[in-house]
Amino acid sequence: MTAITTAMVLAAGLGTRMRPITDRLPKPMVEVNGRTLIDVALDRLDAAGVTTAVVNLHAHADLLERHLASRTRPRIVLSDERDALLETGGGIARALPLLGSDPFFVVNADTIWIEGIRPNLPTLAARFDPALMDICLLLAPAVISIGYEGRGDFLMDGEGRLTPRPERLTVPFVYAGAAVVSPGIFRDVPEGAFSLSRLFRRAAEAGRLYGQRMEGVWMHVGTPEAIAEAEEAIARSKD
Repeated sequence: MTAITTAMVLAAGLGTRMRPITDRLPKPMVEVNGRTLIDVALDRLDAAGVTTAVVNLHAHADLLERHLASRTRPRIVLSDERDALLETGGGIARALPLLGSDPFFVVNADTIWIEGIRPNLPTLAARFDPALMDICLLLAPAVISIGYEGRGDFLMDGEGRLTPRPERLTVPFVYAGAAVVSPGIFRDVPEGAFSLSRLFRRAAEAGRLYGQRMEGVWMHVGTPEAIAEAEEAIARSKD
């Protein structure tokens, strides 16, 4: 498997549940344990061998652009969405010319986890097999994730193939905000805004959506109150 050296970092969301903090800052610049969420994500991508990270901008775009200007690794390329919020799928579709023709990481700029024994992004990259997969998602067990109270996102079979959660059911795994994606899955996507979950469903219907169970603990930092909960979990992990 060729090393994955390019990433799309989704940083354009409004972060409405994180208000009032996001009235003055983009959510990716919220700090947990003294470090901004986006810098944690970019540091992990750098450690996984990513040399170029495409970051999309919308909410508080000028602040985020200035913040990212101080980084040298990975190299930052901006995808400007000041004109229109394109959601996760539309944002990647706009940035495709910047991402190249090889599989790339997709990482939510606000995702955060406590690593286990093996770092998760290199493990996810090693798991991705373009002959079998269009998308491979990093998954966390919902019951042990910090700050998550939903019903899960996916069922996973013994080979790692995923099925999106059927309506009214509770399922074991939640998407942890990181994936490896083949650019071919973006053929025939709609113009403008659409959710990446549309492509998850497309890949699943073709039997080409797979998952990698993460090591460690995923943290859903969706509200101001969740910041303290995440910081407490990080402190416990160092005891």
